[in-house]
Amino acid sequence: MTAPANATGGERLRLFILAGEPSGDRIAGDLVGRLKRLVPLDLSGVGGHELEAQGMRSLYPMSDLAVMGVSDVILRLPLLLWRIEQTARAITKSRPDIVVLVDSQDFSKLLARRLKALGFAGKLILYVAPSVWARAPERAAKLTPLFEEVLAVLPFEPAVMQRLGGPPTCYVGHPALGERLVRDVVERGPLVLLPGSRDGELRRHLPMFREIVAEVGAHPALDGVVIPTLPALHERLTREVADWPVPVTIVSDRAARSDIYRTAVLALAVSGTVTLELALARVPMVVTYVLDPHQARIYTKHGRPSISLPNRILDRPAVPERVQDAADAQDIIDAVRPLLDNKKARQDQIEAFGELALLMETGEADFPRQDPADRVLAHWDQRAPSAE
Repeated sequence: MTAPANATGGERLRLFILAGEPSGDRIAGDLVGRLKRLVPLDLSGVGGHELEAQGMRSLYPMSDLAVMGVSDVILRLPLLLWRIEQTARAITKSRPDIVVLVDSQDFSKLLARRLKALGFAGKLILYVAPSVWARAPERAAKLTPLFEEVLAVLPFEPAVMQRLGGPPTCYVGHPALGERLVRDVVERGPLVLLPGSRDGELRRHLPMFREIVAEVGAHPALDGVVIPTLPALHERLTREVADWPVPVTIVSDRAARSDIYRTAVLALAVSGTVTLELALARVPMVVTYVLDPHQARIYTKHGRPSISLPNRILDRPAVPERVQDAADAQDIIDAVRPLLDNKKARQDQIEAFGELALLMETGEADFPRQDPADRVLAHWDQRAPSAE
């Protein structure tokens, strides 16, 4: 990467960046770290541990935005509306050169609309494309008036956004690429549970995971059960699993995840970017998601498409996925047990994940992988004078 011409004189990039949940915070922290190596940076925004580690003081707690499903949104609607207004005011007052909104699709879209209504003249970039390939393809075109560019973390998304009339979109990879593992099938090791990080996800999945662990926890291939999580959730999860029939280890140290993944026999994961992380670490998995009623209606309306990222990237059912309108532990057990019993089935997933890693590394022929910092700085070169 090379710094743009207007950065060589020491001019500072005024960046406002917002992440509304842990996966976005990780992506945002990676972007800020890359930018810092290229240009002087004035940083403000909303985020969690990763952005705070980069020296940013969050405007308010990131957890205020971590909602999923209509029921969660309704419960927090007054707070979310206030946070949109508060964030828009902070941005228009500080007049950053560029605003990067990382995932949190509904909040990001509403905030971008509010900023446009207020006449904000800086550049708006959306980092993480909306999953228009899974539901509501009409959303792509609606983003075009709002964002100068979308930075996609999945290699097939630029082509999808182009076909659907969305904003210019490029593929920039994912921070998990830096944590790839090369490992063979594990004969005996822990079962890794990833029940999500949002409150609604935990409520819907943890009771079901308890039933699953009670049924398969004594399998001879398993040596313990581990839940990697965030520091903010460590205490809650410790309480939740205290009465489970099988002892569960809660690990909130991010650095320990590589060791956990290296020794894991299998993972059971709620659908999300963590499934991409698991695939790049070559951990065999079963993917699930328990929908709330509104999500279930939308999902059915759009033909109940595949939701797991490994399957979407590889364009084939490499991993079992179970999307449920109501929690059904036996349905998941019926997917988990064959993988525990069959070493060859786990090896087949590991080999598929090698293909996935290569595609993630390079991108597709028409949309090769680019550096996200370079894409942000390209827009800094094109600043409107009114944004200065």
